[in-house]
Amino acid sequence: MTTQDILDAIQSPDATPADFAALPLPESYRAITVHKDETEMFAGLETRDKDPRKSIHLDEVPLPELGPGEALVAVMASSVNYNSVWTSIFEPLSTFGFLERYGRLSELTKRHDLPYHVIGSDLAGVVLRTGPGVNAWKPGDEVVAHCLSVELESSDGHNDTMLDPEQRIWGFETNFGGLAEIALVKSNQLMPKPDHLSWEEAAAPGLVNSTAYRQLVSRNGAGMKQGDNVLIWGASGGLGSYATQFALAGGANPICVVSSPQKADICRAMGAEAIIDRNAEGYTFWKNEHEQDPREWKRFGKRIRELTGGEDVDIVFEHPGRETFGASVYVTRKGGTIVTCASTSGYNHEYDNRYLWMSLKRIIGSHFANYREAWEANRLIAKGKIHPTLSKVYALEETGQAAHDVHRNLHQGKVGVLCLAPEEGLGVRDEEMRAQHLDAINRFRNI
Repeated sequence: MTTQDILDAIQSPDATPADFAALPLPESYRAITVHKDETEMFAGLETRDKDPRKSIHLDEVPLPELGPGEALVAVMASSVNYNSVWTSIFEPLSTFGFLERYGRLSELTKRHDLPYHVIGSDLAGVVLRTGPGVNAWKPGDEVVAHCLSVELESSDGHNDTMLDPEQRIWGFETNFGGLAEIALVKSNQLMPKPDHLSWEEAAAPGLVNSTAYRQLVSRNGAGMKQGDNVLIWGASGGLGSYATQFALAGGANPICVVSSPQKADICRAMGAEAIIDRNAEGYTFWKNEHEQDPREWKRFGKRIRELTGGEDVDIVFEHPGRETFGASVYVTRKGGTIVTCASTSGYNHEYDNRYLWMSLKRIIGSHFANYREAWEANRLIAKGKIHPTLSKVYALEETGQAAHDVHRNLHQGKVGVLCLAPEEGLGVRDEEMRAQHLDAINRFRNI
């Protein structure tokens, strides 16, 4: 049995759930990995000089054992997120420490502690097998997967699954991720694949769309409302492109910060009007490595007010971290909110606390999304309210180059990866709905 037999079944219009359930599973499959014995390969190099193309491998790996509450999914397509870049350059920590700790949790989780890590936190594909206790999904179901992996044995996670003490990000803090021909997931990660999207389009939103939803829309994040002014850093990027769409769809006013005229054009194509090209306008928030420049914060704040009719921003959608955080705290209006989900430019944030405490501002930490938030974010994709921001698609063997491009910020929106899918454009089930939204679906490809 090979993965080609699985692909043939997926592409057959006559295949039934019974056919998928009867398919013999292969003993191994192709997967994108990093290797435990290479974690020191970039020692001494600056972050920018670490090259994912050197650490990312395409290996043939054994099929993992299927446990209770789990599913094996044939992955048609996946995508590259920034956590895959972190994994590939072994920053801020090697992910093998995550796998070792997870492996100590139970006999079942020992499977994850291996000398290789199959990475990737997105997928679109077809269920092949489900373990004991899985009733909501069956072989043959077309699915996408969110990346929240939790045990739910503690009461701490029952009000908000992101607060579970055993919360992990699948494919980053667990093994058997989505950049592969087959993936192992918990069945409660599965959601229906949007019918009007191709495999690679459906795989692209998962992690970033859900993250932006919680960060901006959910009551666990900023709780955005109609009329809010929302400052969005990296507004055409993987996260920011969804934040921009949520702001526009929710009646808010996005102020989009970008780094090039091309990225400004993408924001205009999404419907945004207030745009700041930070490179063209020359904002330099740090005088040197140790000292920020408050005059630049003030100049930035003045520019924002020019775009909003004199108003400061209600919400800052933060993810660059160290480079921008001082400015973010300063420009937020009195009583406003800075919500942060990452630190791609550095984790040690510095800001002037006088502007926080005396102006009653709030800093909220936001990480991925809970089950409900992920489902709601996917539902908006399925209904055509929010659209994928896929700009380029790579073959599985080109994943190292894809991660390199994301690391160097050479991409727009999201970059996809074909896994089992032999070409782009497959998997569309609702052509009529697709036709209604085709321009929006292709927005990031056309610029």
